[in-house]
Amino acid sequence: MKTKAAVLHGVNEEWQIEEVELGDPVAGEVQVKLVASGLCHSDHHLRTGQSPAPFPVVGGHEGAGIVVKVGPGVTRFAEGDHVVTAFIPACGVCGPCSRGQQNICDEGAGLLTGLSIADKTHRVSTADGTGLTQMCLLGTFSPYITVNQASLVKIEDDIPLREAALLGCGVATGWGSATEIGGSKVGDTVVVVGIGGVGINSVQGAKAAGARHVIAVDPVKFKRDMAEKLGATHVFESMEAALPVVGELTWGTMANTVVLTVGEMKGEYIAPAMAMAGKGGQVVVVGMGDYAAMDVKLNLFELTLLQKRVQGAIFGGAGPRTQVPKLLNEYRAGQLNLADLVTQTYKLEDINRAYDDMLEGNNIRGMVVFDEEDW
Repeated sequence: MKTKAAVLHGVNEEWQIEEVELGDPVAGEVQVKLVASGLCHSDHHLRTGQSPAPFPVVGGHEGAGIVVKVGPGVTRFAEGDHVVTAFIPACGVCGPCSRGQQNICDEGAGLLTGLSIADKTHRVSTADGTGLTQMCLLGTFSPYITVNQASLVKIEDDIPLREAALLGCGVATGWGSATEIGGSKVGDTVVVVGIGGVGINSVQGAKAAGARHVIAVDPVKFKRDMAEKLGATHVFESMEAALPVVGELTWGTMANTVVLTVGEMKGEYIAPAMAMAGKGGQVVVVGMGDYAAMDVKLNLFELTLLQKRVQGAIFGGAGPRTQVPKLLNEYRAGQLNLADLVTQTYKLEDINRAYDDMLEGNNIRGMVVFDEEDW
């Protein structure tokens, strides 16, 4: 079928809205009509070249919609099902999945190859037949997607699909980085650095876990204000400003967990984050950096003698098939605020302006919303 998509043809170029050809689902695949797609910083890394993927590429990896077609052998979904995309596929049978680590499923090795899980071909192509990479095997900057069933999670029909779209990346990643891999618990002190679509949910997760101090760090006042609204007990414009207060609040024991959810991760952020972590504490690195960057500032004396650790995290350290239903229960219980996360909505045609807004600090999460004109 013919549809449209936001396509990136090279580094530092703008997104182009183009007509594309979307293939029907083959064995194990599902076609979805999307209602919304979140605008994550990770897709901007494609534009800067910091995240490698074969061009041209259809961006987008955070969405929700309704199943319109199913391919042969699909048993998890039927037409009419409401689904959330998962930017990490979960096959359920590989080694990590069998150990309960769906978020590092072996199928994730193909995330940036542009080749489908089912047959290693392209499911989306340009008008002249050139294969298009689908970001994270999804490509949600398009009103229709054809993806493997491993990349979808079925949800109940009572959840608004616009809000549910956020669960596919930002909410699950942020919440889990504080609660699952971050291990926040009652009485903890948790510092979250970078209050965007991911970090704001680390704030919500830490609050829900019962943390005594939830400290949000961001240079943008609007974002600090939103963090206070959604659970932060203290806010600061920088890690340097936060450091002495973390010491005062904790009587010198410092933070249990520091979550780094900055839009662009740099090695120089590790040392000040580690300084805010106490003995036996950890720094959870969530933000993405340049794939070629190797330099990290780290005090090795402090790392050893205070038994601290630096922990990487993807999808919040939890599998999509367990975390998405869990978060929906938090939402129904009033512990997870989804409605306030979307600060502006856009048409697909306005995607370049939307990313300008993100870079200027105007959004917690911007969102592309599809309607009858797109379908």
